[in-house]
Amino acid sequence: MNFGMGFIILLISPLAFAFAPTPEWRVTKPYWTEQDEIKFGEFVTSLGFAISKHKCGTVDKCLASSANPYRGTDPVELKPKADCADFPYYLRSYFAWKNGLPMSFESVLTARPGPGNLGKDLRYTTYGNIVLARFDLLTTQNAVEDPWVESLYPNAVVFLNQDLIKYAWTANFRMMGREDGELFTDFYPVKISREAIRPGTVIYDPNGHVTIVYNIGDDGRIYYIDGHPDNSVSAGLFNSKFMRSLPDQGAGFKNFRPLSLIGAVQDSSGAYVGGRIVGAKNVALPLYGTEQFYGTNPDPGGDWSKGKFIFQGKTVSYYDYVRLRMAKGALKLDPLLDLKQDVADICESLRDRVRAVDAAIEAGIQNKDHPERLPENIYGSMGEWEDYATPARDARLKVTFMELLNEAKSYIARHKEGDTSIVYKGKNLPRDLLTIYQEGVNSCEFSYRTTDGLEVKMNLNEARNRLFDLSFDPYHCIELRWGAKDPRELASCHDSLLKRSWYNQEKWLRYQWERQFEYRMDYSLEELTGPLPGAGIAEPPDVDIEGYLRSQINSEDVSPRP
Repeated sequence: MNFGMGFIILLISPLAFAFAPTPEWRVTKPYWTEQDEIKFGEFVTSLGFAISKHKCGTVDKCLASSANPYRGTDPVELKPKADCADFPYYLRSYFAWKNGLPMSFESVLTARPGPGNLGKDLRYTTYGNIVLARFDLLTTQNAVEDPWVESLYPNAVVFLNQDLIKYAWTANFRMMGREDGELFTDFYPVKISREAIRPGTVIYDPNGHVTIVYNIGDDGRIYYIDGHPDNSVSAGLFNSKFMRSLPDQGAGFKNFRPLSLIGAVQDSSGAYVGGRIVGAKNVALPLYGTEQFYGTNPDPGGDWSKGKFIFQGKTVSYYDYVRLRMAKGALKLDPLLDLKQDVADICESLRDRVRAVDAAIEAGIQNKDHPERLPENIYGSMGEWEDYATPARDARLKVTFMELLNEAKSYIARHKEGDTSIVYKGKNLPRDLLTIYQEGVNSCEFSYRTTDGLEVKMNLNEARNRLFDLSFDPYHCIELRWGAKDPRELASCHDSLLKRSWYNQEKWLRYQWERQFEYRMDYSLEELTGPLPGAGIAEPPDVDIEGYLRSQINSEDVSPRP
């Protein structure tokens, strides 16, 4: 019997002894160290690979999977749930809880003073936000002194299940991070380097989306994971679908600010009680940097958008600069591998869109009357439009298809010119790129069900052909949401003539890939007669990568210059 018990104990993970399944949040380490940051990154990396390989598809299932080293220590009451803004905070808080670390949150925000900034939706302010108050999650001295208190420590399960959502929203990310005093920001901007951008780094897109980095490839590619309102999670690739914007909006890469608990005392169990939490000063952060906002060579006139990114004496785009700086050693570009990864990234975005559209259909939004006007801005709204419309998601999709074509053109041109950074040993680059693209198309299949329940099968190429016909408007039938043109496919759409008119007039907005937050878009159907300032363009851009590659296969000069 004794031998049997000993054998069982040997099978138990050491973590089971270090972390008991308790809801108590006990701070046993008063500050975050660099080793804690590394461990947090490893935790995110493990979850990221599980998500990217489709081993789990929701926040709760991922945290219950073997990718989470703490899964055996969770109380049964814990119900993990997070959308895109919650997700980084959830992972950080969960990790802090499991490792006895302090956590603090921006609890009250206001718009940064600026022309027309006050009174705006804090998620989309032109000049960003500032912190007015903070909330520290810690044990108070009063709790220890009250003998009738059931638990001396904060309840992590209650906080993660119910309270985290009170503090986590995309407005928290809409600030540059220059404030590091008593009302410090949760995040600080980082240098563009492999040391600074690492697993656990957050990427903020000012259209209201947040992701968290889980891996950096040797070729400088940055991979992220993100959460969605239905608790699903997905993986993606950083590229130009992440906008740059006014520095005060805080778009780009940022790390959680390291925290320290000061003025606390240890109780008999070794946990820290009382005190307050402070954030590290920017001057003390070796990874702090602002070149992502202003460029390596800022504009002398102060215009952030005119700052230049210079790498080894050559001016490059911001996105090329990020990849060059993130690559290990001299960047070598494999056009075939890049295209394969880009196509896979688009496929993930399409599958995410399936879930988003299905959520709107399941909620019955398409059965409601269309509002008399569009929202004030279709990319930043409230209510049903925020929850179920897809203009920003669709814009990112357009950008990735445009980039796919532009990169193919660039690789072919650079190869012909004998660019030594291009790694290709074949005989016809356009032909091989077309083969890779078609393989990606064939492996990227998805479907939707019409209003009458018939399955419509699609692939990546069909989505590309319909790209500028996909309705972002949640009040349209599912057939229009997926850009149906064939009368047989459209036959089951029950939209009224009024709704069809809205669909037709919204085409100008569907053609647009730039997400413009500073322009009004609350037009009526009668006013939406064509492209308007900041709201729509006359013609959609070219995204026909297949046609382009076919046109290049038989070009006279497909081999590099000697």
